[in-house]
Amino acid sequence: MQKIAIIREGKTPPDRRVALTPTQCKEVLDKYRTVDKDFEILVQPSPIRCFSEEEYEKAGCRITEDINEASILLGVKEVPKPQLIPNKTYLFFSHTIKKQPYNQDLLEKIVESNIRLIDYEVLTNAAGQRVIAFGRYAGIVGAYNGILTYGKRFGLFDLKSANECFDMDEMWSEFEKVKLPNIKIAVTGGGRVAKGSVEVLKGMKIKEVSPEDYLSKEFDEAVFTQLRSKDYHFKKGSSKENKEFELRDFYDNATNYESHFSDFTQKTDLLIAAAYWNPKSPVLFTKEEMKQHDFKIKVIADITCDIEGSIPSTKRPSTIAEPHYDYNAETESEEKPFSDEKNITVMAVDNLPCELPRNASKDFGRELIDQVLPYLLFEDNPHYLKEHNFTDGKRISRATIAKNKDLGEDFEYLRDYLEGK
Repeated sequence: MQKIAIIREGKTPPDRRVALTPTQCKEVLDKYRTVDKDFEILVQPSPIRCFSEEEYEKAGCRITEDINEASILLGVKEVPKPQLIPNKTYLFFSHTIKKQPYNQDLLEKIVESNIRLIDYEVLTNAAGQRVIAFGRYAGIVGAYNGILTYGKRFGLFDLKSANECFDMDEMWSEFEKVKLPNIKIAVTGGGRVAKGSVEVLKGMKIKEVSPEDYLSKEFDEAVFTQLRSKDYHFKKGSSKENKEFELRDFYDNATNYESHFSDFTQKTDLLIAAAYWNPKSPVLFTKEEMKQHDFKIKVIADITCDIEGSIPSTKRPSTIAEPHYDYNAETESEEKPFSDEKNITVMAVDNLPCELPRNASKDFGRELIDQVLPYLLFEDNPHYLKEHNFTDGKRISRATIAKNKDLGEDFEYLRDYLEGK
């Protein structure tokens, strides 16, 4: 077996989350020291981490600045290039798989340093489903922030920011303050992020209605609807009366479909955008549509935060410290938050799970222990994996972006990106 280390997060703005909580470290140590008595978890000191060094030390971890003894290094966000240690295995969100320009040099440095990079974002089971993510907490905090923003914009109530709450239990206690008029709220998506958003709205006792009733009926209380791709896309050439939509075909041939989200923009007061967006897919709505008199949306909580992507008013990411800005549809420009009633208020924080770091870390660490660590620690011991029913032999290789000073076998498509072309 190999020693593992929890590294100090070095990216700015700082991230307080961790891959494993102290309690989870104790669980891992107790379990795997029965296999190898010398197994250790090293923890780099950090002034920002949501758990203290004392908690890790009590759990049996070794607190040390020097983590060279460990071969597997666990982080959350991208590791700054000067902090990379050559010849190690790293796990973190690299934000390179979409050829993000701002991280091209990071991938180049990783390959040059003979680092094996395993990216959480592409860790999947044999069916292609993700096995580890922070998505639920992005949805939870994103929906909470959306309601907070709506309350602030219209002077209805004042909620404590999620990041000011010790944990989700304290945030949940804020729900009692929410008193909404009979507005309509649309949530897009059907994955972890959307499910987290729906969890919050139901926790606030906001009534859920079908997309059909949402469009055709009026209500005397606040309601929300959850919209999947089929609810606002259909194949070009088909009609509203005879919609054609096939999910697999939509994934494979998104350019053959068009968006009819304008049906919902005329009925929606608050939009919570929680659906993954493929750049080949139609946008939800255009800048021109936002200028129309029947465009009703006044607050957008854009959890997806694709800059000028599916939602053109998302001009930039906002921050936990300053989560809001206004979008002037007429001038297509950003203005100060809550500055004009004609504007649309945007919440586009791009690191939402950081606002509930303890809860988010706990859920993430659970998935890491159950779905990833056994494959990683015992990849050279197929007998152990088989004996303990870990049968997905390619789980780690499918998520290996770089190894042996080259790209992983499933990431050859990044070649031109890696070479800066």
